[in-house]
Amino acid sequence: MATAFAIPVAFALSFPAARNLTRGSGVARLTYSVTRTTMNFVRAVEPLVWALIFISWVGIGPLAGVLALWVHSVASLTKLYSEQIESIDSGPMDAITATGASTLQVLRYGVVPQVVPPFLSFTIYRWDINVRMSTIIGFVGGGGIGYILKPRVDLGEWGEVGTLVLLIAVAVWVMDLVSARIRERIV
Repeated sequence: MATAFAIPVAFALSFPAARNLTRGSGVARLTYSVTRTTMNFVRAVEPLVWALIFISWVGIGPLAGVLALWVHSVASLTKLYSEQIESIDSGPMDAITATGASTLQVLRYGVVPQVVPPFLSFTIYRWDINVRMSTIIGFVGGGGIGYILKPRVDLGEWGEVGTLVLLIAVAVWVMDLVSARIRERIV
């Protein structure tokens, strides 16, 4: 859920966070600086810390875990997306601008087609990270498999702990295979 909710927010924030799209005016440069600085700060705080912050606000449970992974995912995806936008070929943008197109049309037809495949790849990669992080987030009360694992560790139920760890490893392995296949089809 955190990844799915992060995609539209990160997509929207990636355009003002791309230097090549914000050179025009002082307001655009200010927007770039504020967006980049905010996302760098949010990304610098580990998801585990965000989980503890959200647990104190919304209580123990899956909502705190989703919020923690969502916040970190937005910041990480915004950085990845904006850096991809910064590395696009400016030729299509210049050609579309020369026809008198609006800024939205330039973005729609000159930028987005160039970044869709890498954006999908980055999103799948972030989803993979979030699946792994959900175990740690759950361990501190953020819900999910980690929330189930922690009491077993505390009670020394090592057989069940081993089974859960094995299931987590198998789930991560399957996710890695699935994401690799999806990335192969995209590229």
